[in-house]
Amino acid sequence: MKRILIVAPAWVGDAIMAQPMYARLKQRHPDSQIDVLAPAWTRPLHARMAEIAEAIDAPFGHGELKLRERWKLARQLKARGYDQVIVLPNSIKSALVPAFAGIPKRTGWVGEMRYGLLNDARKLDPIALPKMVQRFYALAEDNTPLSATIPNPELTINNADRDAALAKLGLSTTQPMIAICPGAEYGPAKRWPAAHAAALATQLIADGAQVWLFGSGKDSEICAEIVKLEPNVVNLAGKTSLAEAIDLLSLAHVAVCNDSGLMHVAAALGRPLVAVFGSSSPGFTPPLTSKAKIVTLALECSPCFARVCPLGHMDCLNKLTPDYVMKALKELTKES
Repeated sequence: MKRILIVAPAWVGDAIMAQPMYARLKQRHPDSQIDVLAPAWTRPLHARMAEIAEAIDAPFGHGELKLRERWKLARQLKARGYDQVIVLPNSIKSALVPAFAGIPKRTGWVGEMRYGLLNDARKLDPIALPKMVQRFYALAEDNTPLSATIPNPELTINNADRDAALAKLGLSTTQPMIAICPGAEYGPAKRWPAAHAAALATQLIADGAQVWLFGSGKDSEICAEIVKLEPNVVNLAGKTSLAEAIDLLSLAHVAVCNDSGLMHVAAALGRPLVAVFGSSSPGFTPPLTSKAKIVTLALECSPCFARVCPLGHMDCLNKLTPDYVMKALKELTKES
């Protein structure tokens, strides 16, 4: 049995975009065991990926070197006898533990000059592989060009866990539920304004739907703004674990999301999705599903990829009024 370790990304969206690569590895090596090394908080994501056998916690904060801790972890991994490691992040730090562990085949993109740490270092052609999902998927191959269509990411749901989350929060599914995910951890230049989200929610509620707001505690402020403008929404921001948020999001009749981790979760759950793009580009990290409508104004100044609008006006999102999103929602409803 081939034992493969994946050094996985720390961002929700990136972690989900890696799932098709795991499926490809399983296709190529059906009897393999695939484990991931990732931050502990990503466990709910990997627990919902059928290909992953075990998630191993990486006890390092963002940017932390912690050489002693990395060496100790490497000794533990060495004892597991991995045949190959695939390092998805491009940093030097992410390649240290596999090198310390002496894993025979260490695969990844060259990144930050990692030739000494990776012995199967690939040189990325960003024109041939413009999307992140392609860059991950290519690492499952033996340094050969991609020839097949990449499948969309998939997350699996346990109905009993989902029912438990509904009961815990006192939620009902008697009315169609529309999810709004108004956060974006990267920065405000990716967040659709709260006033727009509230106006959309008011329309949807008037049409007979219920609207649930999804997000972490970091999204509490923007969700509170939405609630102030439209008190009839159900605000779940900071009230669910990531596991519960994933399970509940699977119930959405349709989801409205910024370019965020929850956008990729909704896509991987197969939910119809309206994705709102401002400072970022749907060409690099689009929602990977056939059930998505992308809404963007494609202004001359965007995508700028900035966390905060460098021009101070954020026209790419402020001028993207609720009418644009409602139009996309109606188109999705007709198609589904």
